[in-house]
Amino acid sequence: MEGEPSQLKRAAIDATAGALSGAVSRTVTSPLDVIKIRFQVQLEPTSSWALLRKDLSTPSKYTSMVQASKDIFREEGIRGFWRGNVPALLMVMPYTSIQFTVLHKLKTFASGSSKTENHMNLSPYLSYMSGAIAGSAATVGSYPFDLLRTILASQGEPKVYPNMRTAFVDIVQTRGFQGLYAGLSPTLVEIIPYAALQFGTYDTFKRWTMAWNQRQYSNSTAENISSFQLFLCGVSAGTCAKLATHPLDVVKKRFQIEGLQRHPRYGARVEHRAYSNMLDAIKRILQMEGWAGLYKGIVPSTVKAAPANAVTFVAYELTSDWLESLLT
Repeated sequence: MEGEPSQLKRAAIDATAGALSGAVSRTVTSPLDVIKIRFQVQLEPTSSWALLRKDLSTPSKYTSMVQASKDIFREEGIRGFWRGNVPALLMVMPYTSIQFTVLHKLKTFASGSSKTENHMNLSPYLSYMSGAIAGSAATVGSYPFDLLRTILASQGEPKVYPNMRTAFVDIVQTRGFQGLYAGLSPTLVEIIPYAALQFGTYDTFKRWTMAWNQRQYSNSTAENISSFQLFLCGVSAGTCAKLATHPLDVVKKRFQIEGLQRHPRYGARVEHRAYSNMLDAIKRILQMEGWAGLYKGIVPSTVKAAPANAVTFVAYELTSDWLESLLT
């Protein structure tokens, strides 16, 4: 179609804009991600209220966001909040690059146009389906870095693995190359509804915002959406997606760290083959930790997911528009 970039240029725009938006979002929200992971891999209760109801011989390391922040800063310094950020960037940049490239390709196929504005006419069903497929493809392509990020972010001080290379070598030696994909099944089970909700609700909120703008304004720019409105759409979409899928994220983290070394001060470790499969993991967590166990880290997770999602979408759309103006 006239005025549309070639397929190669369009793919380059989506891949570059996706990688940059993911890098910005991950770096900004890394402290919340580290706190979330510490909660998720802690087998002991993560709230003072829960501690009062249990007779524990081993006290919990982290019991609140404020307490966890103070402990991490005191024991590990400001750098502790960005622990595992390098593998996180190596994970998130190809992840968002693949995700947005596949997403745009699917929407182009469904709408018959590569123009983003024409994608808004797609049905909500197609928006949810496109998001689910794009999220699955991106997960498989970037998963080993997600695993390494989780391990480095969860280990605390003193470090068991001083860097990403030593963690990679130890995992391959102890688990084999398949160990780099530990927890992939629950991750895919999580990412399908998460990505579907993330992109589907984002498109829905954008459509609602455009309709609201049209009712409020009568000029030719009525359908335009401001950066602040895009940010609000991203916050809402990220919150909905994270609240719905958080238990699956907890299960994924447990599979990623099972059998790996951990300093005793951070509490009990997940033993090798502690869970036979995803359903068994959910059952055991419920038996040992109650329903609260499946929602460990929900506060920092939601607090992180909302702005992270918003920053990713806004950065992607602004970068994509800028690159498109340069290349077309």
